[in-house]
Formats: sequence, structure tokens, C-alpha cells
Amino acid sequence: MVMRARGDAPEARAALGELCEAYWTPVFRFLCREGRGENESRDLTQEFFTRLLAGSGVEKAEPEKGRFRSYLLGALKHFLAERKRNAGRQKRGGGAVVESIESGGTETSPGMQIPDPGATVSDAWFDRGWALAVMDHALTAVQSGLEEAGKGKQFEVLNPWLIGDTENLSQADAAEELGMTTGAVKVAIHRLRKEFRNAVETEIGQTVTRPDEIKEELRYLIEVLS
Repeated sequence: MVMRARGDAPEARAALGELCEAYWTPVFRFLCREGRGENESRDLTQEFFTRLLAGSGVEKAEPEKGRFRSYLLGALKHFLAERKRNAGRQKRGGGAVVESIESGGTETSPGMQIPDPGATVSDAWFDRGWALAVMDHALTAVQSGLEEAGKGKQFEVLNPWLIGDTENLSQADAAEELGMTTGAVKVAIHRLRKEFRNAVETEIGQTVTRPDEIKEELRYLIEVLS
């Protein structure tokens, strides 16, 4: 998807739009975690992705230079640092012309990963937000697939076994609610977990280029959520 997002063709812009939608929440949560209010964080997130969509997008993203999540975090730090410098320049120079963020690179340039000096949040927090976003999109994909197959009720009842929220649930109760045997529920949960894993790998696969990278990212996803 990252590679499809290059250029100005309608298909490329649509792919970039999908990427921005997928990563909106991790960026927003990262900004909130830094101590900003929700309204300010929401405005900053919107401004960041608006610039990303209006500019050169991911034209300079190169797979061999790292994961897209790292690239995006670097672009966000550059955006925040440039915004802070521009604000300081306005205070010092009054009506002085503000230098464009495009100068000396773009807000998406991987070579401009400048940390915000005032930041108090580690990169791991953003990575956790990325992991949660991947999980959420995978759950939505599995749910959509089951609903299309006429098994929406099955997802509704069994999805707690995907997210580890079964403390007060039993497979026997689930079987009774679904009109299935306990054995059939066990099989359904096994299939659901397999579909969920495949959906997670598909989500990850959109921002890497090799199969072995999917496995590496999956291991890291589990690590940051542990």
C-alpha cells in the first residue's frame, strides 16, 4: 500500500488516504500522551495528515530504510519540530515571513526525523498505538467477513476469545446462545483465531515488502502489547 501511495494518480491518492485513516488514531493518541488536550491533539493530527495528503505523500519512503510506522513517526516529529520553530519565529519576528515546511525537505522526508525537544513520550508509545490500530483493523476485517457470510452473531458472541476478554464467559454459555454444541464452538473459535491472525498479517503486509518482515513485525506487535 505504501508503494501504491506514490504519485498523484487517483489510485495513489486513495491508497495514501487509506494509510492516513489507518494511522490517524496512533498519531492522535501519541499527541495526547505528550500532554496536549484532546481538541489540540485532534487539530494537530488533522493538520499533519492534511499536509501529508496535500504534499508529496510518501514519495520518498524507501522500504530498505525501515518500517513505515517508523517513517511516519519521524515525519510527525519533524512536523512538530517545524511547527514549534515557526511559532518561535513568529514570536521573535512578529510579522516575519514563516519559512515553508517544504524548505530543506518535506514533512514526510525520512531524512528529517527531528525529535521534539519538549517531548516526554517514548517512540514505544507510538508503536503501541500502531499495534492497537493493526488489531482494530484486523478485527473489523474479520467481522465484515463473517457478516457477509451471515455469521455476524457468531462474531458478536465469540470475539471475546480473540481479545482475551473471557473472564466471565464460558464456551458452554456461548454454545447455548448460538444454538451450537460446545465442540462446534471450540472449532469455531479455533477458526476465528486463525482468520484473525491472517487478518493481522494482511494489515502488517501492507507496509512491508518481504514475507519475513511480516513475521518480524508480528513478533514486535506482540511484544509492545505484552
